[in-house]
Formats: sequence, structure tokens, C-alpha cells
Amino acid sequence: MKSTRRTETLALRDGALRLAVVADTHSHPHPATARLLAERAPDAILHAGDIGELTVLDQLAEVAPVLAIRGNIDVTTRDAPTDELVLDLVAGERRVFRILMVHIGVAGPRLRSEVLRLAQREQAQLVVCGHSHVPFIGTDRGVGVFNPGSIGPRRFALPIVFGMLEIGATVRMSHVSCETGATWLPP
Repeated sequence: MKSTRRTETLALRDGALRLAVVADTHSHPHPATARLLAERAPDAILHAGDIGELTVLDQLAEVAPVLAIRGNIDVTTRDAPTDELVLDLVAGERRVFRILMVHIGVAGPRLRSEVLRLAQREQAQLVVCGHSHVPFIGTDRGVGVFNPGSIGPRRFALPIVFGMLEIGATVRMSHVSCETGATWLPP
């Protein structure tokens, strides 16, 4: 099946934008998710797939507008999100940053070759992906990589976390533990 892609635009407010990034809810986001997201007051929430029941998106939308893509467990329906999202962050008429969001983006710490080619073709500075449930911040061949981890049911011994992406004069990425509410760092 051919992937579907759409492009969206978000405007920076006073030169900055705060995005919460979630993935792999599998119909059951951690109970503290809505409260923790609201505390961080994001301008929007990105969902990098494996949503499960689409009511999850409605719950997240109570906190902030949601931009979502479909993951490998998500059904294809008229109302379901697309497979890929190109997100332009703009200040006035000028694009200041471009994000490519896909569900399956990495093989280990590296971007999959087809995702890297797509990111380069789309001139994206950052790839946001889910699927692995492994929180990750890195760079591969000049393209940033951000996996927010999973806010759904625990998989193996992985943490239950979401990501924060703050765009301003610089780009800052971090993870937040749904269990403690604190910034999460790898052990």
C-alpha cells in the first residue's frame, strides 16, 4: 500500500513553539499523561502513531491541538490520520524549521535508508518517529532524530515517557516520565 503524506504548518508565537510529542499509546495512555501534558502547556501535540482507539486523539485534544499519523497497528479509515506528516514551523512568512514525522523511522540508532532519503528530499531538519518504544535523541547523517518513547502500556523494561520539543533560537528536545513527572534521562 502506498504511504499517504500531508503537510501542515504551525506558527511560532513570539519566536517560540512548544510541542509535546507522544507515540505508541495502544489505546491506553498512562493515566497521568493528560495532567503532565497540561502542566507543560504545549502549543500542539504530535502523535507519532500506534494510536489504537481514535478516542485517544480526542483525549489529547482536550490539552492542545493534535497532529497525528497512523502507526502499524492503526486501521485505515477515512477518519484516521495519514502515514507521514511534514510539519513546517514558520515565523511570519518564513519557514524556520521542518519536521518529518513517520511511525517506523529507525533501525537501532540510525534512520532507515528510505526515511533518510525522504527527510533529505523534504529538507527536514528533524525526523520524529515512534514504534520502538525506546526514547531517543540523536543525529544521523546530518538529520536530527527524536523518538518520544511510549506513553502506552509498558513494553519490556522500557520507561513510560513522552517528549517535549521546544523551538526558538535553538531546538531543545527532552523526555518526561509519566510515572514521576520529572525529566527522564537514560540510565
